Amino acid sequence: MQFQEVVEAQGHLIDSHIMEEIFDKVVEFNGRFEVEQFQIGRTNGEPSYLRMKVEAPTSDSMEHLLQHLLGLGCSPIDPGDAQLGAVDCDRCAPDDFYSTTNHRTMVRYNGQWLEVRNQRMDALVVVRDGSAECRRLRDVKAGDSVVVGLRGIRVVPEAKERDRLAFAFMSNGISSERQVDTAVKQTAALVQQTIALGLRVVVVAGPVVVHTGGVKGLSDMIRAGFVHAVLSGNALGVHDIEAALLGTSLGVRASDGRQEEHGHRNHMRAINAIYHAGGIRAAVAQGRLTSGVMFECVKNDVPYVLAGSLRDDGPLPDTITDMNEAQDAYAAQLKGAGLVLCLGSMLHSIATGNMLPSWVKIVCVDTNPAVATKVSDRGTGQAVGVVTDVGLFLDALSRELAPQK
Repeated sequence: MQFQEVVEAQGHLIDSHIMEEIFDKVVEFNGRFEVEQFQIGRTNGEPSYLRMKVEAPTSDSMEHLLQHLLGLGCSPIDPGDAQLGAVDCDRCAPDDFYSTTNHRTMVRYNGQWLEVRNQRMDALVVVRDGSAECRRLRDVKAGDSVVVGLRGIRVVPEAKERDRLAFAFMSNGISSERQVDTAVKQTAALVQQTIALGLRVVVVAGPVVVHTGGVKGLSDMIRAGFVHAVLSGNALGVHDIEAALLGTSLGVRASDGRQEEHGHRNHMRAINAIYHAGGIRAAVAQGRLTSGVMFECVKNDVPYVLAGSLRDDGPLPDTITDMNEAQDAYAAQLKGAGLVLCLGSMLHSIATGNMLPSWVKIVCVDTNPAVATKVSDRGTGQAVGVVTDVGLFLDALSRELAPQK
């Protein structure tokens, strides 16, 4: 006995290779497919349409297949309304709740398609008062109605290839062969375009920004108004302040690259100085901190979030050590983002990618191509990698942007 379902998909199916993925997924689940209708988009902006019948050997395999096809934008032809399940107690959803992707999502409610707000991956969809929104499991409350099952849901994957004429490097994946100067120019264009659209440019940075000499470039961008938030961990703040106060980074002198005598304790001296001042903002106000990324954020009213971790020294008094609070603070700064620059931090880049909808562009810069690959592999498919030294990239990017402001 074969279980059958007729499904449909609409979008830039060819350019984005989504149709190939749909066919491959059916075969992967030992299923069969028959294309009943296919209409190809005739212009760069016109979507294609696919309707096909799929078969699977068991009910369970069909359910799993539909779940994977849904993530590719392929949904049952007549889904009816989305099914809703009640939350009995806080943070406890029905077992069959729908877990979201980062792609644009709609659910059908009372015969109307509702666009899901606050789109992000690994969330639930809560329907209330004729609207739908993504909500994390820890945020659902008793009495909430959440979408369950797979019916009445549409997912629309992004098609970044359609943007190739404006920003070709965004569609080329991750490669160490990419010319850095080309990536810099196109990233600068992305920054300018994002700001022109009234969206925010957010920087996610690791301490490598300091170690590679990228502080000046990033500081210049903050001062010139090209950065609207900085998200990082305790380490960036510590080493940025160490460099500003003591001229070293991890005890190594910025002036000549040599180890400072007793320099291994300089990062702790920097933390101690900020505690004496009463925090980073207080240190700036008192004139104790007069340069660096943290200084520029304070002076230019650019919000920053320092998220703590188990390995942190200190940490700085500004560091948020509660992980839930840190996630909330990151998410708040990512609202309205149109472009995220991830600079030398695998941990924070992956975390940030998980919070973003797929239509927010990400440029991930690192000397290790595996960093951008891992960000993409964990669901953030819109991330593009630039394999180069972070300090050199920031210096070039700030100079490329300088005449434009």
